[in-house]
Amino acid sequence: MGYTAAETRYETMKYRRCGESGLLLPAVSLGFWHNFGTNDSYENMKQMCVTAFDCGITHFDLANNYGPEYGSAETNLGKILREELHAYRDELLISTKAGYDMWPGPYGNWGSRKYLIASLDASLKRMGLEYVDIFYHHRMDMDTPLAETMGALAQIVRSGKALYVGLSNYDGARMREAAAILQDLNCPFVINQNRYSIFERRIEKNGLKQAAGETGKGIIAFSPLAQGMLTDKYLGGIPEDSRIRRDGRFLRESDLTETRLAQIRALNDLAAERGQTLAQMALCWVLKDDVVTSVLIGASKPAQIKENAGIVDGPAFSAGEIEKIEQICRMGQK
Repeated sequence: MGYTAAETRYETMKYRRCGESGLLLPAVSLGFWHNFGTNDSYENMKQMCVTAFDCGITHFDLANNYGPEYGSAETNLGKILREELHAYRDELLISTKAGYDMWPGPYGNWGSRKYLIASLDASLKRMGLEYVDIFYHHRMDMDTPLAETMGALAQIVRSGKALYVGLSNYDGARMREAAAILQDLNCPFVINQNRYSIFERRIEKNGLKQAAGETGKGIIAFSPLAQGMLTDKYLGGIPEDSRIRRDGRFLRESDLTETRLAQIRALNDLAAERGQTLAQMALCWVLKDDVVTSVLIGASKPAQIKENAGIVDGPAFSAGEIEKIEQICRMGQK
C-alpha cells in the first residue's frame, strides 16, 4: 500500500496570499537545505515529507546545490514524488533556485542566461518534473546585466518550465530594479526569499522588507530559527548531535556567546509565558507582519515538523511582548 494523505490536511494549516498575486502559501513551508542529502536517511526524509503534507504544508523549497552532494536533495525529492506523492502533484508547490556554484567553470554560477536555463533543465530532470511552481535567482550578481538575468527568468516562464519567479538574497534597491524589468516583461514575479529572524534583521536594514510591501511582493523567510539558536536546543549546552558539532559552517560554537545565551534564555522564558516553545514563538514573530507570507523550516525529524506546524493557532503578540523582544535583542549593546 502506498501513501494516502490525511483527509484533515487542510483543516488546521493557514494559507497566506503571496503579495498581490493569486498564489497562496502555507504559513509554514518545508526547506530542503539540510537533511535531504546523500548522507541522510532516505526513510527519514520520506517521513518528513509525508508528515509535512499531512499537516497541510504544501510547499517544498529546494535549490540546485542543496545536498550534499550538489543536486542530491532534488534527486531525493524526485524519488519521494515518484514513490509517495505522485498523486498529489497538483496540490504541491515546489520551488528551486540557481545562483550559487553548481558545476565547475564559468557557466555554473551567478546569473547568466546560460547558467540559469541549463540549471533549471537539470533540476527538472533530477526531480522528474515538467515544471516547478517557483524558480528563483538565488543571489544578486552585480557583474551580469540585470536585464539578462531577468530576461532569462521571463524566458523560463514562457517556456512553461516555471509558473512564477522569485528573487533570493536581494536587497531592496536591486529588487525594485528587477521588479520593474520583470513587470515590463509581463513575468509573474511574486516572492522574495531572504534570511529573517528575531536575531537577523538584515531585510529591515537593507530596504527589502519595505520594498516588498510597496511593490506587492511576498517574502518567505529562511533560517527563522537562526540555525537552531532560537530553539531550546542550546539552553543546557551544546548537544553532541547538534549542527555545530556535525558541521560548523553555518553556526559555530563562538556564535553562542554568554550574551547570546542570556538572550536565548530570556526569549525562552517569554515563550513559556505565551504557552509556546521558543521555536514556535520565533516562527510566529517572523509571521507577525502581513508582508511575510511564509516561514521556511528545516527539520531533522518528523516530530519537529508537527511542532512547528502548530504555530498557526498561536496567540497574537501584544505590544508589550513585541517591545520585550526588542529589549532582549538589545542586551549587551552599549
